Amino acid sequence: MNYNNDQLNWRNITTLTLLVILTSAIIVALLPRKSGTHYVYDPGKPWKYGPVIAKYNFDIIRPKDSIQRDIDQVIARSRPYYILDNKVEMKAIDDFGKAFNDSTAGDLLVFKEHIIQRLRFIYPKGIMSPEDYIKYASDSTKEIQFEEGTNVKSVGIKRILTPKTAYELLFFDEELKEKKSQFNRLNISDYIKPNLTYDAVKTQEELKDTIDQKVAKVKGSVVEGEKIVDTGELVTEETDLKLQSLEKKEEDNRKADKDELRNKILGQGIAVLMLIILFTCYLFIFRKNYFDNMRNILMLYALILIFPVLVSVLIRSSYHAIYFLPFAMAPMLTQVFLDSRTAFITHTTIVLISSIAVNYPYEFILIQEVGGLAAIFALNDMSKRAHLFKAALMVVVCSMVMYYATQLIQNDTLILKDRAYLQFIFNGILLLLAYPLMWTIEKAFGFTSVVTLFELSDSSRGLLRKLSEIAPGTFQHSTTVGNLAYDIANRIGANGLLVRTGALYHDIGKMTNPVFFTENQASVNPHNQLSEKESAQIITSHVTDGQKLAEKYNLPNVIKNFIITHHGHGTAKYFYIKYLNEHPNEEVDIDAFSYQGLNPFTREQAILMMADSVEAASRSLTEYNDENIRNLVNKIIDGQVSEGYFTECPITFLDIATAKQVLIERLKNIYHTRIQYPELKKEAAAQPTEGSTESQAKGRGKRNRMRFKK
Repeated sequence: MNYNNDQLNWRNITTLTLLVILTSAIIVALLPRKSGTHYVYDPGKPWKYGPVIAKYNFDIIRPKDSIQRDIDQVIARSRPYYILDNKVEMKAIDDFGKAFNDSTAGDLLVFKEHIIQRLRFIYPKGIMSPEDYIKYASDSTKEIQFEEGTNVKSVGIKRILTPKTAYELLFFDEELKEKKSQFNRLNISDYIKPNLTYDAVKTQEELKDTIDQKVAKVKGSVVEGEKIVDTGELVTEETDLKLQSLEKKEEDNRKADKDELRNKILGQGIAVLMLIILFTCYLFIFRKNYFDNMRNILMLYALILIFPVLVSVLIRSSYHAIYFLPFAMAPMLTQVFLDSRTAFITHTTIVLISSIAVNYPYEFILIQEVGGLAAIFALNDMSKRAHLFKAALMVVVCSMVMYYATQLIQNDTLILKDRAYLQFIFNGILLLLAYPLMWTIEKAFGFTSVVTLFELSDSSRGLLRKLSEIAPGTFQHSTTVGNLAYDIANRIGANGLLVRTGALYHDIGKMTNPVFFTENQASVNPHNQLSEKESAQIITSHVTDGQKLAEKYNLPNVIKNFIITHHGHGTAKYFYIKYLNEHPNEEVDIDAFSYQGLNPFTREQAILMMADSVEAASRSLTEYNDENIRNLVNKIIDGQVSEGYFTECPITFLDIATAKQVLIERLKNIYHTRIQYPELKKEAAAQPTEGSTESQAKGRGKRNRMRFKK
């Protein structure tokens, strides 16, 4: 399909412009940004930069985990604050006095004052709810604090009462203990309530003050002019703390400086936009045909967007295991659905954009580029699942080797124990997800992968098996056409697998009425019982019947297009011409004899039309020789060109000439055409010559006799 519509061009350009802007904006918005000087290094490895001298005084900040350990220890030793509520005691005694009267107490009334005295003895000790007590009971050294008058009293948790232990203490003296069974019916436990209430505010204030006093946030200081680290020196733990503290000091100093942040965003925006624009230029210059289907473009920009976003999320979350992301999946998917050159350009664009966010851009670019190239080279054929395993293995091995090489370059030492190698292994496992992901991409973007084409080409199952059983002649014809078309496609640089698969399905509509097509007929021709119009209608309907079957069996659109276009806007010429001859004076409606299809709009569809027509016509030749085959091929294809079948597809005259030559060669091989031997003249036949049959026979006999003698 050619770009002959200006409106279509402008629509695609507008869509592409929006894609470029939107993709760039999202990536730049999510890229991590740090103000001040940012060094990238590993503790325990040599310093790769120049000497770092302190420009001003700053404190060395302790590591967060070390500070947190000290804080945890302070929290463990802290004493929570509780409020001793005297009103609880007063209310309990008042309620007890009202309830303990003559009518209820009886002979126990003499103990009333004694019990009240015991309650006044118990409540000041502090009664805690069982829930609170359980939180501290496991630590016997734990203390709590509560105010007693103007003083703050610290009490060990073992000395604090609960309602249960307070009730037992009430009957501590022997006199009350003996009457316990009688007191039980008075429900004295109802007058023993917790009077200690947790004071969260004061507890937190006390804890904060203790942490501020006892937990040091800094570990020494650096004075202005002091050397922190020099080129080639190992980055020790102390040096690491100094560098982190320097970076934080610079960041704090520049928080108010918005110009630096604005400049950093501008720089990132220019870099990302330039890379995406260059990628777009590649598409415009070398892959303009991809704009025939904007879903091709959408998939490419989706891949370019997804990976930098994932990298930015990882960096922002402080999870720097960047090598487990399967970057090689992008070129793998692009190569399967599009082509290897686009796969490489797409992968390079993704890697360069992502390198803006990572800590080791030099190392990252080398490793990811090598991994992407390995994936492209290993996945040049995706006919089997095993090819994906091979590609994943090659990516892992090549990435590991390149990572090892970069470590040697930086450290000049052998480093084999590194968590990055585990990330590469996990990366390879994630690459295997490319296989199920292909199905999702096919459905989302309307692609048909090589794997799907191979599955569709399996004639032992599905629709092709039914075709071979119901219409064996048509199946044989489709197979032959597929082989012819495959050879043409490979010769002119088209998609051979696609056109061969399309050829297998192009005539599936003949299954509806198989006996009406010559390749399926034995001796009886049912067309003899029909009129020309009826016969033409049955013949041309195999296109529409094929479309219905394709819909029923959910064939991909790219295969359906072969069914629709293999006859184009052509006519059933045999019945049309026969009808014209029999009705010379009648005005004939050509639509009654025409196929309800479309002319080819891709090179592959044009190839199928040529191969289909030539193969079918070749069966009618009475003699198969070089001249007859050549004339037949030229006549049919030249007729298709003159009738305008190929005006809507990007096939060239050179492609058509090559297709003719391939068809002539292949048909000659199929029908075993040989050169014609010259006839022997009578005069020459009368006298045997050295090369004659008689002399040759004598020579063979003589040689055989000599062989037997030996």
